[in-house]
Amino acid sequence: MKTALFAAIALAVTGSAMAQGSYPIRPVTMVVGFAPGGGTDTVARIVAKNLSESLGQQVLVENKAGAGGNIATDYVAHAAPDGYTILLGSVGSLAVAPHVISGLPYDPLRDFAPITMAVVFANVLVVQPSLPVRSLADFVKLANDRPGSVTYGSAGILGAGHLAGELLKMRANIDMVHVPYKGGGPAMQGMLGGQVMSIFATPVSAGGQIKAGKIRAIATTGPKRAALLPEVPTVAESGYSGYEAMNWYAYLAPAKTPKEIVERLNRELVKALNNAAVVALLHQQGLEPSPGSAVELARYMEREYETWGKVVKLAGIKAQ
Repeated sequence: MKTALFAAIALAVTGSAMAQGSYPIRPVTMVVGFAPGGGTDTVARIVAKNLSESLGQQVLVENKAGAGGNIATDYVAHAAPDGYTILLGSVGSLAVAPHVISGLPYDPLRDFAPITMAVVFANVLVVQPSLPVRSLADFVKLANDRPGSVTYGSAGILGAGHLAGELLKMRANIDMVHVPYKGGGPAMQGMLGGQVMSIFATPVSAGGQIKAGKIRAIATTGPKRAALLPEVPTVAESGYSGYEAMNWYAYLAPAKTPKEIVERLNRELVKALNNAAVVALLHQQGLEPSPGSAVELARYMEREYETWGKVVKLAGIKAQ
């Protein structure tokens, strides 16, 4: 009896090891919390192609837009922890939403296994070219002259663009109205259609339209000028020293995903994000690949969680 029991246990352990060792044996789904056409979706599709080749299985990008990425984040938090559903998440749902939305159905620091950072980059404030605005000082003056009537769009509630706008409102003491969309693509369409006067956009969404003269770039939100837009000053150098609102996308799996699978995903994603062709494509979009270890990502998320928690409280940001 004992011999049979030991044999069964050994077979189960061996089968489990083989299952993890052969991962993946079917397609992997990379979930994105925004509509096609925006920054997150663009990064996902660039990386997914390379990742499919290295994993030997197709990596499918699935868009679950809405609630500033919270719908997708919640979906992956409660997905099976088997490595076949991963999230390309962002600052809004992972570091801000818990401080604003009561009863959020997931905890970003508890319900995920960090894999690797993907990209870190600044957003850019762009305005309608018909506005009498050519600098951040002009923009602030317009907002002061027309309190409550200047609108700014973003890729979603509590996303990096929303945060950038709220931080500017707080620092410049101006009154603007936030108009959230379900992704960078729809936000840019709203801008081009005249629905909003300005947006805090990703370089992915804004770059081509800026070059075409359809929108005007006023300032970027990082600590230094963006490589894709070297002629555009930062908010900090435009009179608001210390202002910084960075955007970032990171890969995570559901908590309790086997360590071996997380390590495999980390190796392959880091390799993809360091691939020369992938790096070139991301740089063309004004995005900086920033792959690293799972531990580094976990620490970064903890810092961002604390930082934006303080900003939310100070600025009085509330869910819309």
